[in-house]
Amino acid sequence: MTLSWIFGLGARRLSYVLGGAVVLAAAASAATGLSLSRLAGSLLEQFGISFLVLYGGLLAGTLVCWLRMGEASSGERPHPVWLEAAQHGANGIATLALTYTLLGISLGIGSLSGQPLNPDTVQGIIRSLTEHFSLAFMTTVVGLPTAAVLRALIAVTAARQTAFSSSTPSPGGDT
Repeated sequence: MTLSWIFGLGARRLSYVLGGAVVLAAAASAATGLSLSRLAGSLLEQFGISFLVLYGGLLAGTLVCWLRMGEASSGERPHPVWLEAAQHGANGIATLALTYTLLGISLGIGSLSGQPLNPDTVQGIIRSLTEHFSLAFMTTVVGLPTAAVLRALIAVTAARQTAFSSSTPSPGGDT
């Protein structure tokens, strides 16, 4: 990506994305009472690097596709490639969330195998279970709403552009 391409996306849409990211970071920091660096460390500990990298990549890719959809001028339909890619990116986030949910549950159950269950080991087993189950459910709590919001954003953008294209006469069209 070049700077000219980024600035060519439309300052208003890019401002929405960047402004939304800043507001979300500030709200998360205020809600948790943590500085941004401590919040980032907590997220890394909670979700793990693999989920955050995959989630961030899918989120960024989906937002880029949405921004590219917005490049169509009023009265043009969004390019089908960008629409399709954006929808698949949002669906990928939902799939990632559910995959990590199942992974966390599997790791939790797997931590039970081969360990003797007696009063001395119960506390460690419960700690391990809750750690894995926390990963499982937090990925769902973050991923599914994100995917739903992205799907709505994409669908509304496409519907808006389609509505404008059907109400705007084509240049040199039928008379």
